[in-house]
Amino acid sequence: MPKRKIEVLEEVKKNYVRLALESGNYTTIARNAGISRPTLSKWIKEYEEEVREEMEDSDVVSLPIDPTKEELKAKYEQAIKLLGEKELENAMLRNLLKKTPFRS
Repeated sequence: MPKRKIEVLEEVKKNYVRLALESGNYTTIARNAGISRPTLSKWIKEYEEEVREEMEDSDVVSLPIDPTKEELKAKYEQAIKLLGEKELENAMLRNLLKKTPFRS
């Protein structure tokens, strides 16, 4: 009987693959995930193409294993931009919550 894939677990695996591809540090990502490096490598083989396509669609800059100063700078700028967007979103939500009365 073939193994049935559980969608939630597949998404978790893809997230770890994405983290590994973005950081280039497979060992640390595997350790943080609580899995072995060979297991992460297996997941990367299985999901790399799909994850890279998703990363390209969302304009994510992935770092190679030995990034240059320019690559690090681009990743930093992308992170700052995303952080700014999230801070703005949080501020807007806080403001909306202040204006909306709670009803029980």
